[in-house]
Amino acid sequence: MVDDLFKALADSTRRIILDELAEKSGQTLFEICSRLSMKHGLGISRQGISQHLAVLEAAGLVETRREGRYKFHDLSTAPLRQIAERWPLPDTSGPEESTP
Repeated sequence: MVDDLFKALADSTRRIILDELAEKSGQTLFEICSRLSMKHGLGISRQGISQHLAVLEAAGLVETRREGRYKFHDLSTAPLRQIAERWPLPDTSGPEESTP
């Protein structure tokens, strides 16, 4: 799963998609395509964006839900937390040294 996560994050277009979902979660494919085109000037086909979303979903970074004939995409940060927990930072909150 970690390999899928790093693969998903390696692509700049997928990172932009995640940025857009962080800004406004629950977007349809049409909304995502529109935002990428208008805001970022990306001329990627709907099929291309759909493939990027599939990679993000496989990595657990995007969750989808269906409401009627619409499919909504939501950002999931749980895999990122797993990475942060895998390599925790050392505890630097020890006693402070006084300076003369």
